[in-house]
This record gives sequence, C-alpha cells and structure tokens, in this order.
Amino acid sequence: MLFLAKPFLNFATQIPTFEMSLQINSLTKTYGQQKALDMVSFVAGKGEVLGFLGPNGAGKSTTMKIATGFILPDSGDVLVNGISVQENPKAVSKMIGYLPEHNPLYLDMYIREFLGFIGGLYGMKGNVLKSRIEELISLCGLELEANKKIQQLSKGYRQRVGLAKALIHDPEVIILDEPTTGLDPNQLVEIRKLIKNISVNKTLILSTHIMQEVEAICDKVVIINRGKIVASDLLQNLKSDGGKKILLVETEELLDLEWFAHLGEISFIQNKKNAISLTVKDAVSARKELLQIIQQRSLTLVSIQQQEKNLESIFHQITQN
Repeated sequence: MLFLAKPFLNFATQIPTFEMSLQINSLTKTYGQQKALDMVSFVAGKGEVLGFLGPNGAGKSTTMKIATGFILPDSGDVLVNGISVQENPKAVSKMIGYLPEHNPLYLDMYIREFLGFIGGLYGMKGNVLKSRIEELISLCGLELEANKKIQQLSKGYRQRVGLAKALIHDPEVIILDEPTTGLDPNQLVEIRKLIKNISVNKTLILSTHIMQEVEAICDKVVIINRGKIVASDLLQNLKSDGGKKILLVETEELLDLEWFAHLGEISFIQNKKNAISLTVKDAVSARKELLQIIQQRSLTLVSIQQQEKNLESIFHQITQN
C-alpha cells in the first residue's frame, strides 16, 4: 500500500520484531529560496535494510548529511537509540557509520594503515584496533589486496575499503550512499552480498538509483520527492498494491487523460502525450473499455501492454510530477 502525501508510517508500531535505532523527526532544511527538506520523517530498526530512494535533488543526501551530523537542519531532529544528533553529536557519531557517494580515501596509504588511522579517530588503539582491522579485512574480502596501497585498488576494492572504514568502530547504524556506483556486474553482486551480511545485526540505510539493488537487498522502502516523503512501506506491500495491474497504452494521436480517468490511476509515460500508464484492478475489463474508447474516438492503436508492478514502475508513478 502506498502512502502518498500523508504523515510518515511508524515502522516501530507496524513491525514490533525490529528494535528502532534511527528516527528521523520532521526534518526541514532550506537553501536560499529552495526548501530541500519539508517535514521529512521515517524510522528504521535494528536488523533491517531500508532503501532510501528519490530523483536527483529530491533531498536524499541532505537527509543523510543531517543524520550523520555533517550539517544542521532548520528544524526537526535525528535520534539514534534515543540520542539527539544535535544535542550530543559526538555520542551519535560513534553509533553511525557513513559511506558517502564519493568515497573519501587517502590513496597513498596502505589498507591497514588507513583503517588504523580511521580507528584512531574513534579512540581505538592497541590490540583492539589491530584485531578489528583484521576482522574487517576478512569480512570485506580484502585479504588478497591487504598489502597494497589504496591507489592500486580497483573501484570495487576501494568500495570495500570504504565499507570497512564505515564499520571500523562497530556502529549500530550504517548509512550507504550509492555504494555500488561504477561497479561491474561481478563487483556489484559481491558488494550486495557484503551489504546483506553486515546488515544482520545493524540498522542499514541504503540510498541508490538502482531499483534492482533495492529489490535484492531491502526490507522496506522510503521514497522522497521534492523534499517530501511520498511513499513509506514494506517493499512487498509497495509491490503488491492490492493486486493492481499496469496497462501501457500508446496511440498515434495525442491523448486526453480525462477520456480514461474512470478506469483507474492514470498518467502520461515519460511526458509523452500519446502514451499513458493506467493502473487498474481488473486488467481484462479495462482492456475491453480501452478498446471501446479508442474505437469511439477513432484513435489508431499502436500497442497495449500489461506490466507487472515493480519498484521501478512504482518509483516512476509517484515521482514524475
């Protein structure tokens, strides 16, 4: 079920098996005349992977930067295990691991040297730090590359180092911004497996433009558009949407949405005025009525296709306006 332009759904009340770790409360942020975030709220619990999606400029990165304490909101707050990021940023920073889209690494350092440096920033030292570094090298699949400088690593292995960096202090909440950008298919599969493995006992927020990645990894999805949350639910609920079907209709002539409004949820496809997307409960009946309308208006039919609900079609439907 989609929740459009409504208050956020409190996952903690819907799914009691998850312990709530991250709570985003009514975040608002304005840059000049542009409102980047408008009362953004959602929660994520321990042991789950939440996909945080939205078009470019929708407010994803701003939300994540506020959650990690890099910037402050105009209003609202972020709580990690009940602790405010604004009131106690140092305490919260120890509980969050963040991998930004542009993975910042010191390329002239060796992997162990770099992880030791990052661990030191969190107050880790001695055998505890050494043990943690070796644990992460194994967990992140860096054994074969462990003696190399970071500049010698491929894109995929640099992402693994970035993940190790985000995990070095054993945070309870992990935020990953486009972690698979630029990876080849083999690297992508490996990173997906790694993300799934590390999320077992963590709260993990995954921001990505790759819908297949979300469907493969995430339990729940939050979609933001123009600074507002437009959908928030379990992935399986979003995809089922009450068993509705999508019909894609294209003609040679321009169409008017009012001709088909009584059939179901309708919109133009990719801003084309001769192709529509129609979401209906009964695809068979809708096809018959569509053909009648096309005949009555002397339209030239190019195609009618049925498309199963997937995350990509849902995303397009609710973010195109």
